[in-house]
Amino acid sequence: MGEHAPAKKAKAANGAKPESRLALVRRARRINRELAEVYPYAHPELDFENPFQLLVATVLSAQTTDLRVNQTTPGLFAAYPTPEEMAAAVPEELEEIIRPTGFFRAKAKSLLGLSAALRDRFDGEVPGRLEDLVSLPGVGRKTANVVLGNAFGVPGVTVDTHFGRLVRRWKWTEQEAPEKVEAEVTALFPKSDWTMLSHRVIFHGRRICHARKPACGACPIAPLCPAYGEGETDPDKARKLLKYEMAGRPGQRLSPPPDYPGKPAPPLGAG
Repeated sequence: MGEHAPAKKAKAANGAKPESRLALVRRARRINRELAEVYPYAHPELDFENPFQLLVATVLSAQTTDLRVNQTTPGLFAAYPTPEEMAAAVPEELEEIIRPTGFFRAKAKSLLGLSAALRDRFDGEVPGRLEDLVSLPGVGRKTANVVLGNAFGVPGVTVDTHFGRLVRRWKWTEQEAPEKVEAEVTALFPKSDWTMLSHRVIFHGRRICHARKPACGACPIAPLCPAYGEGETDPDKARKLLKYEMAGRPGQRLSPPPDYPGKPAPPLGAG
C-alpha cells in the first residue's frame, strides 16, 4: 500500500480523485489488451537464431538502436558463431566488427568475458536461469530477462528506456530504478503476460509514444492515458510523427517474423 502512496498523492494534488489499486490494475490490463490489438505481431526487434546470438545482440544493443545491431551481427556471427570461437577472438578484430554499435571497446570486453564464461562454466551453452545469466560479464537483469523471455520462454519484463518512460506516463509506477519499475509493473499483471507486455509497450514507445513528441492524436490508447496532451493532439499532425511500419517504413529487423506488416530493414551500407 505504501509503495503506491506517491502516485495517489500526485493525483490528489491535481484535484482528481486518487486512483484505487483496483482501478489501476483494471486500467493497466485494458491498456495491455488494446496494445495487443494494435501490435498483434509484436516481437523482439533483434535478429537472432539461438540463445547465444540473442545474448550477444542484447549486450550490443546498449546505447544504440536494434537496427544498428542487426546490421552488425551478420558479420559478427559469421566470424564467431560459437562462444568458444568468440572467446578466442583477437580483441582488436572483434572491436573493429562491432565498432558501428558504439562503445565498442567496453562491449568487446563484455563479449570476450561472457563467451569465456559460457565456455568454461556452462559447457558453451547459454544458461536458462536468471541468477546464472546475471553472473556473466556485461549481463544485467534487463539483458537476462530479454534472453529468458525470448529464447527460453521464461516470463519476464524488460525495462528499457521506452518501457520505463511509458509506464511512468501511464502512472503504473513513479519509480525510476529499473528493478523497482519491474517489481511494481509485474505486480499488476499475471506472469503469463510479462514477456508480451514488454514487446507491446516497447513497440508503442518506438512507434507512437515518443520521448520528445508523442503522437497523442494518433494514439489508440489516448482515452486511458493520464499523460494525454503532452504531445501533438492534432490527428493529422500526429500521424506524421509515426515511425516504422506505422508510417509505411522499414522496421529494425533485417529478418522480421513472417507476420510483420512492415518492410525489412536494409543491411549495413545499403542506404
